Amino acid sequence: MASTNLTSIVPWGAWVAFYIYFVGLSAGAFLVSTLANVFEIGMMHRIDRDALFVAIISMAVALLFVWIDLGRMDRMYFPFFWRQLTSALSWEVHAYVAYIGILVTELYFSMRVDLARLATRFGGARGVLYRLLALGRVDTSEASKAFDQRWLKRAGIVGIPLAIFMVHGGTGVLFAVSKARPYWNSGLFPVIFIISALLSGTALVMIIYVLRTRLFDGEAVDPDLLDQLAKLLMGFIIIDAALTAIEALIAFASLHPHEVETWLVVLFGEMSWSFWWFMVGAAGCSPWSCSATDPGVEPRQ
Repeated sequence: MASTNLTSIVPWGAWVAFYIYFVGLSAGAFLVSTLANVFEIGMMHRIDRDALFVAIISMAVALLFVWIDLGRMDRMYFPFFWRQLTSALSWEVHAYVAYIGILVTELYFSMRVDLARLATRFGGARGVLYRLLALGRVDTSEASKAFDQRWLKRAGIVGIPLAIFMVHGGTGVLFAVSKARPYWNSGLFPVIFIISALLSGTALVMIIYVLRTRLFDGEAVDPDLLDQLAKLLMGFIIIDAALTAIEALIAFASLHPHEVETWLVVLFGEMSWSFWWFMVGAAGCSPWSCSATDPGVEPRQ
């Protein structure tokens, strides 16, 4: 318990911190994928599968940390049998299940045609595996592609409010309703969670895209795509910083002892290293690092 900073005063330690971080990565990466699948921004189609795959893996890792934090892992099914309608955590558990269903559905429809091609190309166990992954749908006609695209978009439309209001916004609510924690107990806190998710998810998708393109595809990255993602990232950084500054100003202007004392600890006390080096410092690293001046990026014509 000590190694994860759990005490009688600190009920949530490192496992919950990691859980929050990975839920944010998942929600942010999913919302980035909707730029291609829902809003149909052309060049974003190059990273939609990366984003969906990252979203699924990040969510699985997040829930693994929750599973460990429970202590009694055999009780993980309790929220489904004994529901508490007034509990934000109870609602959150059900939202996670629905969200994972949306992610798997979108990834299936985005990959189904390629899986069908592989199923017809290979025989034996490999072909059977691809056929199973395609759920037996091996039709690659234009009509089947259009069907997949329609359902991909529909799943994305359903997933957007789910990711914003229930998955990571809802995770922020878990903290915001804690009246005993002045730093968390704020109406802006869930909004900051959503923006932070978009920020971290966009950054992760950029990294995955660059690594996949260079290490596996053997191609140069698309500078226009990276520039567009970098602009999004910069915008999210500015909004996140502005909301955090507003939170701090409200706390100091209130002159409430608990509010002021908490922010002094965060800014200048024992937690200042985390705030300045990681939250501010890491976010302040230029999102323009993957620009056209990068030797691995093709110069513009």
